[in-house]
Amino acid sequence: MFIRAYLRASTQEQNAERARESLVQFAANHGQRIAAFYVENVSGATLHRPELMKLIADSGEGDIVLVEQIDRLARLKQSDWDSLKQKLAAKRLAIVSPELPTSWLALEKKDDTGFTDSILRAVNAMMLDMLAAVARKDYEDRRRRQFQGIHKAKTEGKYQGRQPDLKRRQHIASLLKSGHSYSEIQEMLSCSRHIIASVAKEQRQADAVA
Repeated sequence: MFIRAYLRASTQEQNAERARESLVQFAANHGQRIAAFYVENVSGATLHRPELMKLIADSGEGDIVLVEQIDRLARLKQSDWDSLKQKLAAKRLAIVSPELPTSWLALEKKDDTGFTDSILRAVNAMMLDMLAAVARKDYEDRRRRQFQGIHKAKTEGKYQGRQPDLKRRQHIASLLKSGHSYSEIQEMLSCSRHIIASVAKEQRQADAVA
């Protein structure tokens, strides 16, 4: 049995690896270690996730998919969620999350009769479907409120679109100039490599002009 951790953030500005250490500690608390990490920045509303598909392809039968929260996997419309479950079931992969205590049994030694395993899968299937429905509803509710807010701002002539986090970008620029590495900046500011690279590019362009 191998444990493969899946880390996802919705946008390039978010740090998808934020939960890495907490998952390492969670596995250690259960006497386990994580064999591989699969990290990507992609919307939770789409099933087009190259790293998740790679995780499934790399997995052997009975491996474990470890996620920080179920919505890292399950913020999908029903048809896509059903498709993902089929892919996971084809290799008998178990989903484990710190937020779902019933899933933790997958980290323990199975009994010889397989009874515990059968009960675990039945209970988890029900819990996962419920959490997936909640995650999808939360996503749709937030999107609806966002669109309503944008529409109201446009109507009132106040909408300016998404603005960059200038304070964070200035902080990144300062750290780059002082010689900090991308990894160090990621850890210090909990930001993505994408935004660091973007700031570094701006710096190079400014230096070239100067």
